[in-house]
Amino acid sequence: QVQLVESGGGLVQPGGSLRLSCAASGSIFSINTMGWYRQAPGKERELVATITSGGYTNYAASVKGRFTISRDNAKNTVYLQINSLKPEDTAIYYCNALITAATTRYLMNYWGKGTLVTVSS
Repeated sequence: QVQLVESGGGLVQPGGSLRLSCAASGSIFSINTMGWYRQAPGKERELVATITSGGYTNYAASVKGRFTISRDNAKNTVYLQINSLKPEDTAIYYCNALITAATTRYLMNYWGKGTLVTVSS
């Protein structure tokens, strides 16, 4: 069974920073693209950033220049460095990954349970 577990969320003041982590574990053969999405109260889930296994990144326009996605392939972990936080960044941040399970060799889309980021003074 493959799992994604996020960590690093919390309460931060405007202008502050956080680093989110997401570790994939379980019966993993390979991991393709990993990414972060977020869902603010009353809004739909939206893309924040993605990173391929080769390190190519893609960002939502609203976070470009403030957020940095990275990954450690040896640790099956993706990170999101969030700087210059704004109140509108308040949301549950979800980790996402395209993973081929070692047991089935099926490529599937996995989600973590999310970590809450609250930006408030």
